[in-house]
Amino acid sequence: MDYCRRCVYPANARPGIILDEQGICSGCRTFEARTILRGSVNWAERQKMLEALLAEHKSIQRAKGNPYDCIVPVSGGKDSHYQAWLVKVKYGLNPLLVAYNHTFNTPVGLRNLSNIVEKLDCNLVRYTTAPGSAKRMAKHMLKKVGDVTWHYHAGIMTFPIRASVQYDVPLIVWGEEGFSDLVGMYNHDDFVEFTKKKRQEHSMRGFEPEDLLEDPESPLTRYDLAPFFYPSDEELERVGVRGIYLSNYFPWDGREQAEFAIRELGFETAQSRERTFNFYAKIDDVHANGLHDYLKYLKFGYGRATDDASQEVRMGRMTRDEAIDLVLKYDHVRPSDTDIFLRAVGMSEAELLTLVEKMRDPAIWKRDANGEWQVTDNVGNHRRDPGVNEARLPNVTPAAERPFVPTPRKKSPHLQELESQTEYVIL
Repeated sequence: MDYCRRCVYPANARPGIILDEQGICSGCRTFEARTILRGSVNWAERQKMLEALLAEHKSIQRAKGNPYDCIVPVSGGKDSHYQAWLVKVKYGLNPLLVAYNHTFNTPVGLRNLSNIVEKLDCNLVRYTTAPGSAKRMAKHMLKKVGDVTWHYHAGIMTFPIRASVQYDVPLIVWGEEGFSDLVGMYNHDDFVEFTKKKRQEHSMRGFEPEDLLEDPESPLTRYDLAPFFYPSDEELERVGVRGIYLSNYFPWDGREQAEFAIRELGFETAQSRERTFNFYAKIDDVHANGLHDYLKYLKFGYGRATDDASQEVRMGRMTRDEAIDLVLKYDHVRPSDTDIFLRAVGMSEAELLTLVEKMRDPAIWKRDANGEWQVTDNVGNHRRDPGVNEARLPNVTPAAERPFVPTPRKKSPHLQELESQTEYVIL
């Protein structure tokens, strides 16, 4: 397997990555162009563009007598805190926060979602899927596409658009356009905006709810899939729905956003992690950083620590050797929330692994003499590949100057009893 000579991504990274002649991946090259020190993006000019765009929508909505100037999709994470603060406090708009509840919530995620509403004094609309529906969808989509969080993504990428139509609020303000920063799918000049096509191809694995209803092997009903039906073209055009990404206007840095949210808004981090060193991202739901990410490892041979470490290398906060050590420590770890999922859907681990077999990438997975699956390579074997020294970023912050300490756990009396009774909270 080939690996990026600057970060730690493999050549088979999803949803698609390209290594150039110098062995540097498209994610690193795109990041180069977006950063202040090494790129040519005029971020100050872009923020003026954003300010004008928001002011225009604010004026239009106020003229209509609509109480909401825009919609901000939230989950309770550090990006949600930053998005809501930016829109309401910095730019003075009245946002409607919109959330999708997939039901597999962590207590810290629920506390953080409540924190946004309380600290920023915002209205929140939240759609909660029935727990039985969530389990049926997770189990079926695991079999279908190897993803137990399909309904997570389908919900957060659809319900805000439905809310836009329902409440007549055209502008939807998303946070980071992730595929640009991770794998370099888009150029910084593209100004990518939210589209149904992008949602369907990437977030929903190519499946609309209509497809699942027509599948004779699917146990899912229209009731299960209710929040995932996309508005019609006529509805979208009538309202003028538009989804923008703040990362087109700001040099997005998840750690900086997390530190701001902790310092200014009381955002709470995780206390420990099983599959990554990152305490502040993907902490609001049980399976997104656990089983979902472990399935990625079982299919493609890399996981969440690769994602997080690659970002830190690009930001100049970690050397490639430090990143490799963390990938080798975390990427292969089986998460404990696997057991929660298996009990919830009535499946054995043997069944789970059998389903994954046909999805394993033969470029990285092979059976050994005993019939056991083994990875055939890892980034640890590529520390000293030709070109690594030449690709290395200069001026990496010394380790002693970049600590990140988890925030103390908050006391939440209204959730303590529930937390003592269950491994996750359904609300």
